[in-house]
Amino acid sequence: MNIVKTAAINGLIFSTLSLSISVYAQSNFQKFYKPKPQATSFEGAVYAMTNDFEANSIVSYGRNDDGTLELINTVLTGGKGAAFDGGEGLDPLISAYSLIITDDREHVIAVNAGSNTVSVFKVNDDFSLRLTDVQQVYGVGPNSVAYHNGLVYVSSIDADGQFAGEPDQEGNLTGFRINERGRLRPIRNSVRLLENRPSAVQFSPDGRFLVVSSINAGSVSLNSGSNDEIVVYEVRRGGRLSRNPVSAAASTDVNNPDNRNLASAIGFEIVQENGKQYIVVTEAREFQADGTPPAFAALQTGSVSTWELGRFGELTPVAIDVITGTGQFDGERTACWIEFSHDESVFWVSNALESTISTYSFEDGKTELLNRTAAAGTGPAEGDPFGTTDGWVDLWLSDDGDYLYQLFGLSGSIGVYKVGENGALDFVQTVSDLPQQNTQGIVAF
Repeated sequence: MNIVKTAAINGLIFSTLSLSISVYAQSNFQKFYKPKPQATSFEGAVYAMTNDFEANSIVSYGRNDDGTLELINTVLTGGKGAAFDGGEGLDPLISAYSLIITDDREHVIAVNAGSNTVSVFKVNDDFSLRLTDVQQVYGVGPNSVAYHNGLVYVSSIDADGQFAGEPDQEGNLTGFRINERGRLRPIRNSVRLLENRPSAVQFSPDGRFLVVSSINAGSVSLNSGSNDEIVVYEVRRGGRLSRNPVSAAASTDVNNPDNRNLASAIGFEIVQENGKQYIVVTEAREFQADGTPPAFAALQTGSVSTWELGRFGELTPVAIDVITGTGQFDGERTACWIEFSHDESVFWVSNALESTISTYSFEDGKTELLNRTAAAGTGPAEGDPFGTTDGWVDLWLSDDGDYLYQLFGLSGSIGVYKVGENGALDFVQTVSDLPQQNTQGIVAF
């Protein structure tokens, strides 16, 4: 990376933009979560983002003790949504954690990809939301947010806006601090240019590292030529990151002998177990083995890959390319989002195109597919991949660990599932108050 160029960009953005960002609750939040005082009979809440191109908004639901949802209200973000997915309306930001809630359950933060801003909301005692801040971010298309102990980083899909589409996008990161009033303060010299298109960002549970996944690693259209599926930055004093990644990894090489599609990584979780930290990444397997862009007929079975994150940020492979099926062409093809159970013994993977959830076991970094279709909706029709599918996108677990909430991106709905033994899912309810295209982002507590 060109350090002079990076420094110039940092200087420019803080002289011309008032920056801001948002917050993501780590998978082990239950260990330090402080219950929020309630002024209603609801046990908690669920929030979903419309990603509307003209006026983005958040739809708020109260969560009852049986997991069912009741509509509270809809509040504008003060920004605009956008689509960077080719226009089919499914997974418009191709990202995870575009909407997050802080660990103390005091604030919700949403990206506005169409206006290059982020919005912060105060969670009221009745679980409605109140807008507290809207701030500009550097780059085009903010799409994911990470949080740890008041430190926030946001990723944008492209740094300069000069791109033809998903294959040649190269994004960036920008850092902020958030205060108790829900106001965001930019961190000087925090911008880091990326060598490919980010799809999600998260801090390690110990807060020492920031990890970024990429959807287009290995693409032949990248100027950088990067094949890095995930990269790791060290978090240094003042909240700034190391100038360059301290490590990087990919589960699959370009032009590999098995002709396996490249990782196309989207969502991931970082979990702690027995004193170790593990990064578990979903892989949609869309870009073809030679780095050419995705083609529907060439999609392969999705997967998850796991690396141990060492004390110096080094990555050690543990379980690579564990597929959501029985073969390279026999399984769920678009593994995109991930959510762990509270005890971290199982996790769920949402498969966008097939509209299914797959369940995996997890122990000491090792993963095993338990159920290819623990839950299923309406999938794609032959020859019309987006014409019938519900388009399952983001998912989130309630704070009590009892209910999983799945966003149906192409039917304007949220599915409610009761969590059973070994991650089994029993359908409870569907609520339909959202747009039937371009919806992205959900959080629950």
